[in-house]
Amino acid sequence: MKTTAFSLLIFGIAGTVIPSITPSRSAPPQLTQQEKQELRETAKVVLAPLPDKMPGSENDTPARIALGKNLYFETKLSKNGSISCNSCHRVDAGLGGVDNASVSSGAFSETGDRNAPTVLNAGFHLSQFWDGRAASLVEQAKGPILNPIEMAMPDETIVLSRLNADSEYPALFRKAFPDQGSPVTYQNLAEAIAAFERTLVTHDRFDDFLKGDNEALSALELQGLLKFTQYGCTTCHTGPAIGGAIYQKVGLVHPYENFNDVGREKITKDEEDRYKFKVPSLRNIALTAPYFHDGGVASLEFAVRKMAYMQLGLEISTEDTHAIVAFLKSLTDKERVPAK
Repeated sequence: MKTTAFSLLIFGIAGTVIPSITPSRSAPPQLTQQEKQELRETAKVVLAPLPDKMPGSENDTPARIALGKNLYFETKLSKNGSISCNSCHRVDAGLGGVDNASVSSGAFSETGDRNAPTVLNAGFHLSQFWDGRAASLVEQAKGPILNPIEMAMPDETIVLSRLNADSEYPALFRKAFPDQGSPVTYQNLAEAIAAFERTLVTHDRFDDFLKGDNEALSALELQGLLKFTQYGCTTCHTGPAIGGAIYQKVGLVHPYENFNDVGREKITKDEEDRYKFKVPSLRNIALTAPYFHDGGVASLEFAVRKMAYMQLGLEISTEDTHAIVAFLKSLTDKERVPAK
């Protein structure tokens, strides 16, 4: 790549020096084709297009995926038949894999203390749940059904008795797991739900840009990508999911107001993990308000500013916030509702 003044901008990668950022112009500059290519190549140092398939999907059959989809929308998996997986992680109606509530309501209207993370692209993450307590989609799928605040089923035996009593599920399980004599098991239930969730790979315009389409992003979105990297957001939001790859403390420079949730420390019992959470993916972030682990921030604009202040110790301008938000909206799946 030819070295120009543009390409010498130092991006926010851990261990590098971030230079002073000049104020944004009222109208974003129109980048040349060469500058777009340089921005793409520099961004690809820490960011990448989403793969077409999630890890583990090579073993998923159409029958297993179909069963998983049925189970994902199945209210019989809750004690009073009132909610399904989709109630809190909505993938219908073009939604972003969440219910857009600060915290979700369970089968008996009890609420937890964490915001429901999106299920879209979740199989690309290093773990599941905000605190990483589930290592895989399969392990995650087992939890909410038996959680007394969420779907509230008393035990696995009752879950399986409901499925066995259904007129369709026994045959669907046999088709999905043809080599097993008694396929209606809790493990297979989770395996099937995970198989369906592995189909939830999204496609957005930023990936088009990373793959070589110089016209995929507007001038304002390109300016937002530039600011996103210059400010150092890519220190934590990395990889294909633009997040989901590491745990990080919320409030590195300035503390977050919620001191009640100690985050990953509750799982590891290590004080070094206090207030650490899995860094959320920014894919489809414009569809998943409210934000943070407790759903405490309503708008994407405020979330951007608050993260810059808490994590980087920076106060960013309204213009730069506007540009970064424009870039983040380019991460919205093309097939889902437009970002507002």
